[in-house]
Amino acid sequence: MLIAGFPAGAWGTNCYLVAPAAGEECVIIDPGHQAAQGVEEAVAKHRLKPVAVVLTHGHIDHVASVVPVCGAHDVPAWIHPSDRFMMSDPEKAFGRSIGMPLMGELTVGEPDDVKELADGAELQLAGLELTVAHAPGHTKGSVTFRMPEQADVPSVFFSGDLLFAGSIGRTDLPGGDHAEILESLARVVLPLDDSTVVLSGHGPQTSIGRERATNPYLREVAAGLGDGAQRPAPRRGM
Repeated sequence: MLIAGFPAGAWGTNCYLVAPAAGEECVIIDPGHQAAQGVEEAVAKHRLKPVAVVLTHGHIDHVASVVPVCGAHDVPAWIHPSDRFMMSDPEKAFGRSIGMPLMGELTVGEPDDVKELADGAELQLAGLELTVAHAPGHTKGSVTFRMPEQADVPSVFFSGDLLFAGSIGRTDLPGGDHAEILESLARVVLPLDDSTVVLSGHGPQTSIGRERATNPYLREVAAGLGDGAQRPAPRRGM
């Protein structure tokens, strides 16, 4: 399996290109702010043919390059229906303007072909199997994508902004809900095997085992403690 990832734009959002191997079809996950050039460089380097863009949620730091990337390769974008509005109206997701200088760099709107994700769906794309889990809390339409274990390759979990190394996504923006994100962690994350590789929306790679042992939020959820007081603030991305 080939996974080419890079942090893009002002928020360092991780964009991933996933393929069975170099020279084959690929799926692009979360082409965010200023990600288009990095996508094209990875496509050329690994001789890939994109067949779809899939989105963990609708915040602009994860979707800002969807229109140019989908347009360049004539591919659809997949997003949960609860977050679809953010592609055309990103400022509504924050309840305020995010700033005209930044907005002036963006091409907001939907690509020509938008498909909607559903909880439990199994996407068969580019010779890959991606299992979708609806995981609200960071946004109402947040989802994760899990790829099954293959031979000697462990399962891979694209967590978006649900789970980070040592932290979780913020819940203080419109559509965020701390109780919901804890429920999503319990339902979606805790059942995963410790060997599962976690590739999140921001920050470094980790594993479920490492987060189960060290992440204060996941430890609280696993212990059934709910909303404990002694922990760092959630990661302050978007």
